[in-house]
Amino acid sequence: MSLKCGIVGLPNVGKSTLFNCLSNAKAQSANFPFCTIEPNIGTISVPDSRLEILEGLANPQRVIPTTMEIVDIAGLVKGASKGEGLGNQFLANIRETDAIIHVLRCFDDGNIIHVDGRVDPVRDKEIIDIELQLKDLETIEKRISTIARVLKSGDKDIVKENDVATRIKTALEQGKSVRAIDFDENEKEIVKRFQLITSKPVMYLCNVDEGSVKTGNKHVDSVKDAVKDEQAEVLVIGAKIESDITELETYDERQLFLDELGLEEPGVNRLIRSAYRLLELQTYFTVGEKEVRAWTVRTGMTAPQAAGVIHTDFEKGFIRAEVMKYVDYTTLGSEQAVKEAGKFKVEGKEYVVEDGDIMHFRFNV
Repeated sequence: MSLKCGIVGLPNVGKSTLFNCLSNAKAQSANFPFCTIEPNIGTISVPDSRLEILEGLANPQRVIPTTMEIVDIAGLVKGASKGEGLGNQFLANIRETDAIIHVLRCFDDGNIIHVDGRVDPVRDKEIIDIELQLKDLETIEKRISTIARVLKSGDKDIVKENDVATRIKTALEQGKSVRAIDFDENEKEIVKRFQLITSKPVMYLCNVDEGSVKTGNKHVDSVKDAVKDEQAEVLVIGAKIESDITELETYDERQLFLDELGLEEPGVNRLIRSAYRLLELQTYFTVGEKEVRAWTVRTGMTAPQAAGVIHTDFEKGFIRAEVMKYVDYTTLGSEQAVKEAGKFKVEGKEYVVEDGDIMHFRFNV
């Protein structure tokens, strides 16, 4: 599935360093604004400990994790909505993503320039929020103008669209992002058509120094307080530390380094899993002698749609899905044992896939 998380933030907050840790692609990282001009796109594996357990049981020839795309987008500055800096390019790139990882600088270092002279992550957040809201306001005003030409027709759908657009305009003028507005399911479908930047789900990532990785610091506390009403996740990560970890060659070396820091796993693992959830994605597995593989589906997808992720022919000719629950398979130890326990299910077209399902599809084209 082609779903992307965009890494955004002011220049010099650690976006490209973080991206380099996440992806095999090596974005340029330097101590001056606008180092990243073109968006860097990296396809990254989603860490999932369940794959190791399935591998141990099935002993396949290969194991293939699921993946997602991360996009490192050029740093934004005040005035971007009016084209300042690389604003227009930034806004066009972020519009193409499905969710936002907002990186905030939460460390003090006199050797690394801050575009506004001093470290203040809450102010930095507000700068980007305002620029994105201004761009959305421009977009929604144009949409309202277009709707006005046909509003007199009295068409119920047009009237509803105008009502939603007007509510959005009012909220944006009050400094609120679209994601903060309550919509019913029908209204959400209308909002999707508007393609507004601040309607995208967001996660805040506090980039800290080594000493603050475990407990955070005053900057992290200020961010958590500022976003407490947004229902957005706040992650603490040290991009420089993550960069050091990726340079270590062996698993044992990396584990020793983590132990010294008092960390159970690299921060990027937590970030990737959180980004996966932010995109409302989940995983199902196919298990066999040739391969154990993780597949990505949107939460709420049906069995035929899940089959279509493997190949469109699977969805077109879908007959049924044979389903085992991960916990049943791993507890009982084999497909045959699951069948004997009466926990092997045959599901039809209406079945909604659950995270961790082990599936086999029957189809005919």
